Amino acid sequence: MSDQPSAGVDVLRERLLAVQDRVGEAARLAERDPAGIRTIVVTKFHPASLVRDLAALGVADVGENRHQEAQAKAAELTDLDLRWHFIGQLQSKKARQVRAYADAIHSIDRDALVDALRSDERSTDCFVQVNLTDDPGRGGVAPAELASLVDRVLETPGLALRGLMAVAPLDEPARAAFARVRELSERVVLPAAPDAASLSMGMSHDLEDAVAEGATHLRIGTAITGNRPVAG
Repeated sequence: MSDQPSAGVDVLRERLLAVQDRVGEAARLAERDPAGIRTIVVTKFHPASLVRDLAALGVADVGENRHQEAQAKAAELTDLDLRWHFIGQLQSKKARQVRAYADAIHSIDRDALVDALRSDERSTDCFVQVNLTDDPGRGGVAPAELASLVDRVLETPGLALRGLMAVAPLDEPARAAFARVRELSERVVLPAAPDAASLSMGMSHDLEDAVAEGATHLRIGTAITGNRPVAG
């Protein structure tokens, strides 16, 4: 990670309040209770000290994209009461290491990963990631294969399915993309798992569209942390 200093606490507080205001207004327009929307602050490439500052401001949910970085931060910050969300693409061979520190894994996208995460010891929350593009390299299961993967998760000890996760494509209006995720949830997931109603979708630039379509977990990076330092 870079040694670039993180934003000051006062700046972080202002950004957090600004995002809270945006979420609150989006929830009002959607006639939703903002208390039902969780903001995960994504701290990719930022130092552990920034996470500590965020925790001092009341942040409890932290998201990371890369295993090595997430593992190091979680180990350094064990004194804090944080919930760690792994939101990046995950290699099957790293699965057991990730579940050792992650409270939730948002990127379940294939049978091999589900099998690698199997555990008879404790349960980990998870989201099945849906690929909303035709590019398999973007991560996520194709909508046509979603039902089969959901069944696999539900049959696997150690995984508690919470819902779906998705990233809006760049070539489609975000709200239309998020509407597709909500429809997949209603049509495919909820009949098999009525409690798995959560939707992890929406980032700094499109959180309003996500809230309008039912997002329960927002993954917010730059709007709170500022631009990412260059990885070093």
